[in-house]
Order: sequence, then C-alpha cells, then structure tokens
Amino acid sequence: MKKLIFATNNKHKLEEIRAIVGNHYKLLSLSDINFSGEIPETSPTIAENAIQKARYILDLYAGNCFADDTGLEVDALNGAPGVYSARYAGENATYAENVNKLLHELHGIKNRKACFKTVIALFLEEQLYQFEGKICGTITTETSGESGFGYDPVFLPDGYQQTFAEMDASLKNKISHRAIASQKLIQFLQKQ
Repeated sequence: MKKLIFATNNKHKLEEIRAIVGNHYKLLSLSDINFSGEIPETSPTIAENAIQKARYILDLYAGNCFADDTGLEVDALNGAPGVYSARYAGENATYAENVNKLLHELHGIKNRKACFKTVIALFLEEQLYQFEGKICGTITTETSGESGFGYDPVFLPDGYQQTFAEMDASLKNKISHRAIASQKLIQFLQKQ
C-alpha cells in the first residue's frame, strides 16, 4: 500500500479524511512521521495556504504528501472569515470563540449565505495537483448540534434541515466541502 503524508495537526480533519480515503492509501499523520512543529500558513488565499503547507512538508520529508486549507466565506462579510477562519476571533481562539464572533458580526443581517471551501494541494512525485470542494448554505442565528467542529454548529447546508453539527458523521463525510475535495483527490490517486 502506498504511503501518503497528510500535512495537518488537526485531529478532526485527519479523522474525516481517513474515513473518506478508506483503504486506498496508508495515510500518515504528522505525528506518524514524528513532526511536531508548526506549519506556516501565511498566504493570502485558501489555495496558496494549502500549497504552502504541502510544500513545507515535502521539502522536509521528500515524500508524497498533501495538505488542505479550508475557509468559510460569508457573503455579507465580503468573504470573511475566509483564510482566517481558524483564527477569526484571534490567534489561539477556540471554535466557540470563532463561532460567537461570526454570530455577533451577522447580528441583524438578513443575508446569511455562506460557502465552505476546501482546497487540497497534493505533491505526488514532486508534481503539484489541486482539488477544490465547495458547499453552500446559510449561517443560522444560533448554534445547534454537538458533532463536528469549527463552524459546523451554525452552518446549514443548502437542501438540508440540519446543521453540519447535527448530522451523522457519515452523512457529513459524503456531502461536505472536504468530502468533495477528498473524493476528487481519491479519484485522481486511483488512476495513478
């Protein structure tokens, strides 16, 4: 089985991707390769951040690897929090603090349309490939649900009656932005 490094320290992302990838590849986490440092995320876009993270690990370990970056883009906030989604309420903000800031920023605003976007940057034999996943919906006025992470308790995907945090993980892992990008990645890897 081919090995593939997923350049993330986020255990939730790792669990989601492992569930989606299944047995196609042996997915190695950063702890599996004994990397415990921080990976820089200083680029101005989601796509460039994903590339920056993957290239950082490629340069250190010279193995096939990928990284993703995800952002929540809210129409009424001109695309914010976007690339700053994980640190919207500050550098070491908790998920709850980020959600609370978002709800505060949207207080009284009728247009609550938003899209989650994930970009995966893959370096395979040192060649770069990119895969994007996007799902649109609305931001609810209050949190609902206990599952998931990040903005899941306030994101209601179009066509569904439950927030991501209310959904069963198997359903979220079929329809989410990360699932869409991951499926594109897997379909690509299966042809290699």
